[in-house]
This record gives sequence, structure tokens and C-alpha cells, in this order.
Amino acid sequence: MFGNNCTAVTEFILLGLTDDPTLRVILFVIFLCVYAVTLVANLSIITLIRKSSQLHTPMYLFLSDLTFVDTGFSSSVTPLMLINFLADKTSIPLGGCVAQFYFAATFGSAECFLLAVMAYDRYMAICNPLLYSTNMSTAVCTLLLITSYVSSCINACVFTGCLLNRSFCGPNKINHFFCDYSPLLKLSNYQEDLAEILPALSGGSVLIITVLIIIISYVYILFSVLKISSTEGRSKAFSTCTSHLTAVSLFYGTLTFIYMMPKSSYSTDENKVVSLFYTVKIPMLNPLIYSLRNNEVKGALRKVISRKHFFS
Repeated sequence: MFGNNCTAVTEFILLGLTDDPTLRVILFVIFLCVYAVTLVANLSIITLIRKSSQLHTPMYLFLSDLTFVDTGFSSSVTPLMLINFLADKTSIPLGGCVAQFYFAATFGSAECFLLAVMAYDRYMAICNPLLYSTNMSTAVCTLLLITSYVSSCINACVFTGCLLNRSFCGPNKINHFFCDYSPLLKLSNYQEDLAEILPALSGGSVLIITVLIIIISYVYILFSVLKISSTEGRSKAFSTCTSHLTAVSLFYGTLTFIYMMPKSSYSTDENKVVSLFYTVKIPMLNPLIYSLRNNEVKGALRKVISRKHFFS
């Protein structure tokens, strides 16, 4: 299977972001702080939504799941990256590398689906407010979440299955800070194009479906808002969408850059920087976006804080 003069690779070496010892220490401190903020902010949002009865609505149920996904997405990548900054050589077994990619792909896909579900939720709230409680019942919300997670796992399985079907023999140094699909595929021995076609079809389908849901939802929202006569009414309707639109722009903007741009148009270092943004930075930014730009979240937070002061 591997040839006479070839030994199967059992572990990979992650080259990380830089070889400069001083820069590695600085980056370790920066990204340790980023990861700490990510965990605290996301877990705080989840706790706040669970404790505040005024946030027990479909919109915040989906937000709670989004923060969970962001936590998982960051946690699947950041700890190993932090170790890489401190260690002279960061090695990871083949199974561990594939597992890391699987979880990163699952959480990344789930983020796409949840952002689409949240757009649909805003469409139902603004365009069909009288039927909102019926159309977004607990059963419907649960079904949407299950569909999102199952679809994410299927998409990740397609990518992972293609990797597991490859043989790794020869170079084992990954020029990245985590086990991403493209650098792993470059190190594998493959003759056919199936390992590129199937993931492209699966990942492309996820992007197209979720983007279409978001675009169609917001087209209907725009027409509905334009029919509102008062400026205050329009502003209130749009205010419920601004946080979501900001999160969508950040996430899909980076995905579009890294996956849709021709591979020859950007270097490996640029690839690392963009990957760093959507795997590490966005999970930190999302809870801040939703907490700082959402009056209901800020109101619930003030109530929780005042309640603690009252009982202390």
C-alpha cells in the first residue's frame, strides 16, 4: 500500500504561525487572552440566557446554541495552537489530527446552519409576527437545531472520510497551526480527484444553502420593513437584525476569502491569518457583538447584576 521504500506516517508536526521565539511568546500571551475572553464571554451568554426568563425565546435559544458552537470551534483549535507557541516541536498523532479536523469542520458547519436558522427566525418574527409563536414553536425550533447539527456532522464526515481513505507516506510537517483539510490533503498520496470533488460539493452545498436562506430571509425582511410607515418602527425592526447581520458578514466574509479565492492568489501565510480570524477571533467577537448591540441582552445583564447586588 505504501510502497517498498516508504513508511506510513503515524504522526504530524505542526509548524504553527512563526519560528521566532520572541514573537511566539508574545502571540501566546495574546491568544491566551483571546481564548480566555472567548470562554468567559460565550459561557456568560449561555448562562444569562438560561437564567433570564425574558430571554426564553427562539431568537435567544438559537443564540445560546451559536455561543456553544463558537466555544467548541475555538476549543478545537486554540489549545493546540497555544502549546505550539511554547513547545519546540508540536506533534500530533494521525488519529488526533483527523479528530481535530472533524470537530473543527463540525462546529464550523454548524455555525453556517445556525446563522441561517437565525435569519429565518428574524424573517418569521418581522414578516409573520401574528403567527410567530406557532411557526417557531418549541418543536419547530428543536427540529431546526437537530437538522443543523446532523447536517454539520454529515458534512464533516464527508471531509473526514476522504482523509481516512488516503494514505500518508513521506513528509509529515503541516504548515499550519491546526490540522486543516488542504494541508493534510497535500501530504497524502492520492491519484484521483475524488478527495477534492466530494468535499467541494459537500462544503459548497452547505455554503450555498445557508447563504440563500440568509439572503432570501433578509430580502423579505427588507420589503416588510419598508412597508412600515413610522421611522421608529423601521428602526426597531432593523435593530433586531443588526447583530446577526454583523456576525454573518464577519463569518461568511472570511469563508468566502479563504475558500472561494483562487489558491494561487494568496500565500500560505495569508491562509493562516484568515483561518486564525474565523477559528479564533470570530468566536470571541460574536458574544461581544450580541451583548453590546442588543438592548434585551444588556437589560437582562443589568437585572442579573442588580439582583446580585441586592442579595449581597
